[in-house]
Amino acid sequence: MSVTPNHPADLSRRTLLRRAAAVGLLVTPAAGLLSACAGSEPSRPDDSGAAKSKDNPFGVQDGSAVKVVIFNGGLGDQWAKEDQAIFAAKHAGVTVNMSSTQKIKTEEQPKMATQPSDLVMNSGADMMDVSTLVNEGAIEPLDDLLAAPAWDSEGTVADTLLPGTVVDGTFQGKFYVVNVAYTVWGNWYNDALFTREGWTPPTTFDEFFALAPKIKAKGIAPYVHDAVHGYYPRWALMATIWKSAGKQAVIDIDNLKENAWRAEGVLPALEVWEKLVKDKLLLPGNLNHTQSQQAWLDGKAAFIQVGTWLKNEMAATIPPGFEMKISDYWGLGATDKAPKDVFAGAGEGLVVPSKAPNKAAAKEFLRAVLSKAGSAKFAELTKSLASTKGSGDAVQDTALASANELMSKAPADLIKTKFWDFYADLDKESQNASAELMAGRLTAAQFVDRMQKAADKVAKDSSITKQTRA
Repeated sequence: MSVTPNHPADLSRRTLLRRAAAVGLLVTPAAGLLSACAGSEPSRPDDSGAAKSKDNPFGVQDGSAVKVVIFNGGLGDQWAKEDQAIFAAKHAGVTVNMSSTQKIKTEEQPKMATQPSDLVMNSGADMMDVSTLVNEGAIEPLDDLLAAPAWDSEGTVADTLLPGTVVDGTFQGKFYVVNVAYTVWGNWYNDALFTREGWTPPTTFDEFFALAPKIKAKGIAPYVHDAVHGYYPRWALMATIWKSAGKQAVIDIDNLKENAWRAEGVLPALEVWEKLVKDKLLLPGNLNHTQSQQAWLDGKAAFIQVGTWLKNEMAATIPPGFEMKISDYWGLGATDKAPKDVFAGAGEGLVVPSKAPNKAAAKEFLRAVLSKAGSAKFAELTKSLASTKGSGDAVQDTALASANELMSKAPADLIKTKFWDFYADLDKESQNASAELMAGRLTAAQFVDRMQKAADKVAKDSSITKQTRA
């Protein structure tokens, strides 16, 4: 698995899957992304030239054209067409040539060294490797976009973005990737069921354990999870570790600090999950992600933990009257060092090629995408939060509204774990250990021992390039 530094959105299930697929599609380092023309062709100037102003900060020229390529995957492309209309209202004299595809790398990478599209949504299984794009100077730094006035609100573009969005798109100290979608992870429940039964959604594991017998008395399993893919339960385990042991403890784990897995707060965070399993609070069965999600929708379990792609993924089978809501991952209570930190991050990135003919218009189109109007349309159409603050405020959808509420109260620190991006062997071991813990075949103490041993092995292996996070 390739390493993409400073990219928390790589935690998402969809990104993990497509990154794995992308590994086999990447050009070899020796060949280089721009090897066909590297060093032989100067960067093309963009065709802007209009006077710059608050409404036109990049000097987009009337009569010019901008080519926009959208990845047409799970989010569709209608949201981008809405952005096109928003852009046209302010720049009627600029032609937007928009197209959609799922073959981003196949269709767009060959153009990067000559005359690429102006704006590319780099997503899906056939995505271009961002580290390669950055290292070879194939995409444009967009720090000036962050500093530009917001499209339809006060302040700068950066001021309008949700926590972590800038960090998620920053590589080697510069901002390169505008991640338009914002994923929030947590525990999902059916609010209609909880209202009907008079149950209060728990905020701590103690509250969950107190509620669990009432749930079981109704013939419902308190919890269900994906028992096939180890990275599913790992999200919840690491979120609990972060809340219990604090940010620095997870940073130390990521940085392979000696005995980091034995830090205060780590073992208790795992012991509550061990208790959940031992108390038989899980729905039995070796269910994968969609099977476990369907079981939850069918009322067989009260809680499931996944990200905010859940509603779109299961849209066809949501029963009438089912009111999806997401709540924050549970903590341990008074001993938690970071009880309010939320697991969230931005993804689905848009990039501007360095040799794009009309970079000014591409950046201006990005201002429209990140506008209040554009982000509201995105949330309405995709039932997913956009990376702009308040995108879900006006959407009448319980799932989206609950995610929006959760993020409105989130502190600046977001739960992020990087070791699984940094080290493939540690990634694999943590998935296996997470699955074993949730299957009842591994105790919390054994989990800690196993992960510390695996981390020590990586730390001592001089052939492995070490990564560092702050």
